[in-house]
Amino acid sequence: MKVDLVVLDIAGTTVQEHGLVYRALAETVETAGGSSADVHRWMGADKREAISSMLGRSDVDAEFADFHDRLAKFYAETPPEPLPGVPETLAWLRSNGVKVALTTGFDQPVVDGLLDVLGWRDGVVDAVVTVDGVPAGRPAPYMIFKSMGLTGATDVRRVLTAGDTVRDLEAGMNAGAGFVVGVLSGSQTAEELGAARHTHLLSSVAEIPKLIQSRGVA
Repeated sequence: MKVDLVVLDIAGTTVQEHGLVYRALAETVETAGGSSADVHRWMGADKREAISSMLGRSDVDAEFADFHDRLAKFYAETPPEPLPGVPETLAWLRSNGVKVALTTGFDQPVVDGLLDVLGWRDGVVDAVVTVDGVPAGRPAPYMIFKSMGLTGATDVRRVLTAGDTVRDLEAGMNAGAGFVVGVLSGSQTAEELGAARHTHLLSSVAEIPKLIQSRGVA
């Protein structure tokens, strides 16, 4: 079956951001008097939800602002960059008639800064969906569904999703995507990703064109 849309996570999947988001998250929670011992449990999740859960309260506006400030400082010191092979993969997909959407547990202000640093504002992908634009973040499938709406994809069986966290895989499965791909370019291992339902495990997004060609679906 032809692939109409590829939905990709950002941090750890298409972008190397050196784990700075989780450093910022941990420092924010610790500064607020909480424990960041389980910060990696929130990989791929809504960052406001992560802060709220780790602190055990819902009123986290000040802490969420602190997280933004810390992350902006870290990104200024160590700018994010595309993972190897990602720009070529994005170009190949779009040149072969496959739409590309990025989804993320970041909110819009963080993503705006990332896209500016990467030079991905125009002509690189077809849609970008942030967690603050849907009813719930991963593992809910809403960012995938919104990506379909923005790109005109109508058959979820013709959607390929890829990400570096278990939550990415859970969201893909919950959406009913035809291809749910785990990539090993992030900080979760093959054992961790392999324990979640998926259709494929790849070393990186750079292998997606080969997968699509081998299936004869582009």
